[in-house]
Parts: sequence; C-alpha cells; structure tokens
Amino acid sequence: MSTDFTMRKKTKKIRVGDIFIGGDSPISIQSMTNTDTRDVQGTINQIKRLEECGCDIARVAVVDRESAEAISKIKKEIKIPLVADIHFNYQLAIESIKNGVDKVRLNPGNLGDMEKIRVIASLAKEREVPIRIGVNSGSVDKEIISKYNGVTSDGLVESAISYANKLEYFGFDNILYSIKASSVPMTIQAYRKIAESTQYPLHIGITEAGTPSTGRMKAAIAIGTLLSEGIGDTLRVSLTGDHVEEVIAGKEILRALEIRKEGVEFISCPTCGRCQVKLIDIANEVETRLKDINKNIKVAVMGCAVNGPGEAKEADIGIAGGKNEFLLFKKGEVFGKFSENKIVDVLLNEIRKV
Repeated sequence: MSTDFTMRKKTKKIRVGDIFIGGDSPISIQSMTNTDTRDVQGTINQIKRLEECGCDIARVAVVDRESAEAISKIKKEIKIPLVADIHFNYQLAIESIKNGVDKVRLNPGNLGDMEKIRVIASLAKEREVPIRIGVNSGSVDKEIISKYNGVTSDGLVESAISYANKLEYFGFDNILYSIKASSVPMTIQAYRKIAESTQYPLHIGITEAGTPSTGRMKAAIAIGTLLSEGIGDTLRVSLTGDHVEEVIAGKEILRALEIRKEGVEFISCPTCGRCQVKLIDIANEVETRLKDINKNIKVAVMGCAVNGPGEAKEADIGIAGGKNEFLLFKKGEVFGKFSENKIVDVLLNEIRKV
C-alpha cells in the first residue's frame, strides 16, 4: 500500500483490533452488514465476502442482548476488526464490549445520559476499546437543532464535540468522530470545521447516499474532496444494495486519488466517430473479468489508434481498436494484432502472465 501523507492532517493513532486508524496508518475502508446479527452464520458469511473484496473493518447492528452475545461467535470466524453499532440502549454497548467487540459506535443524539456515558467509558477504557462518536444529520440533539434553527454543519460539529467532552470528563479519550449528512456540501463543511478543532481520527462518508447508481457519485465527491484536502483516516461508502459495492467504491476512490496503489486500475476511452469496434461491450466485459484479478497493474481499453498505444503508453498492458481488430500493447509497444471476437480472452491471458 502506498500512501502520501505530505498533505494529510495528523491525527491521533488509535488501535482497532489488529489495525490502526489515524496517525501514519493507511486509510482503511469500512462497511456494515445488513444481516440480522443474531443470524451468526449469515453474518459471518457476509463479513467473509467483505473481507475477500478488501474490506478492512466490518460493523454490525446490535439491537438486543442476543445480537450482542453473537459478537463473540462472529469474531472467532472472521479476520477483520468488528464494530458494534449501538442506538438507545447503553447496556448493549456494555454487552458488546464484554463479548470482545473491537470498537463501539455510539450516536450522541439518542444516548446522552451522563451516568450511562460513565459506565460505557469506564468499561471501554478498561478493555481498551475505542468509541466512534457517530453523528448523523437525522439524529442531532434537539437542543442543538433548536439553537441553529435546523440541522447545520455547525450543529453536527457541536454535537460530536460535546459528546466527546462527556467521555473525556470520565477520563476516556480513545475516540473517533464521524459527522455525516446526506447533503454533500453540509458534510464537507462539517468535516472541514471539526478537522480544525480536533486531533481525533475522522471516519468520513455520506449517510443515506442512495443506491449504487447515485450514491457512489455523492460519496466520491464528498470523500474525494475531503481526502484531497488531507481530511479523513477511514471511510465508508454507504449504499443501498450489496455492501460489497461499498468496498469496491471505497477502493476506487482511494485508487483515483493515488492513495492506494494495489489492485487493477482500469482505463478506457469514451469512444468517438473513429471507433470501428464494439468498444463499449468489450470494455464492460474486460472490467467485469478484471474483478477476479489481484495485480497492481494498469489496463487500458482504447477505441482507435489516436487513443491507443501512444496516449495510453503508461498502461502496463492494453488494447486499441482498428477495423474489426485490435492491437495488443504493453507500455506503448505493440505485441500483436488479434480479431475482435478473440481480443478479450487474449488480453486476460496476457494479464495473468504479467
């Protein structure tokens, strides 16, 4: 993993299971299961799918004591750190910590009683379990909403910091923040503000972003903007759908910013009137089949000689269309000419040899 820290805001380094968030740690990708946590095997199976596609941290909803107790069973079968998502019932946070969870996510908008906070902080400190203060635009404290005449970036920040102050009052500072809204501008503004006033690591993302078709765009704009400004230590692309897509989208964002280098980088031209091959179909097929390949290479699929070996010469391997045929090239040097109906198989075979 290659990460440029020259512009990244330095934050406190916090341990979550066997990985770290903040400081000089790589930016991690998170997701959350949508199984019933009480369905232990189903939850394990989903987390394993997330692991296989590159997820670094998984979160589960803890809705009752049975789901809290399931944590100990789930942890035995997975490789990545596990986070308990807690709302309303502080006792579920206690039970989750006792069952070995690696991190707890609390929402200050629905869990603000000082005695409850004291009990959670005490056990979390004893077990060295970090707490993410997760503020969403839909669950800001009513008093703060009234103060700012609605949900605002200032209100999100104040809600998070005031809750951290309560944890700190009880001697707990193993803290992370997230302050997400479904609004991209509000989320960016909120993270910029909190980044100026804290050393705690920041979990970034857009809440309720939408389906993969629309949510990926909103998340990419918000997360990409923040990361390009050096803000953010871990991320989740929240999508309505298969959560493997969240991890894939997170990896794509990090690759686009050249924060992560591992994995296949796929590039293709937009096509124009010079194209004499079915490039769109071929590009889609190549991209789909590349998902099973784990190599640190750049692959290009280009439509004609203009956008071929010359313009894509930085690619490790690629193809460029002619009239019903393709050139195969590596680092801009042509290695052969193949028919359109064979080129995808030829390309994938060559990629496996790289």
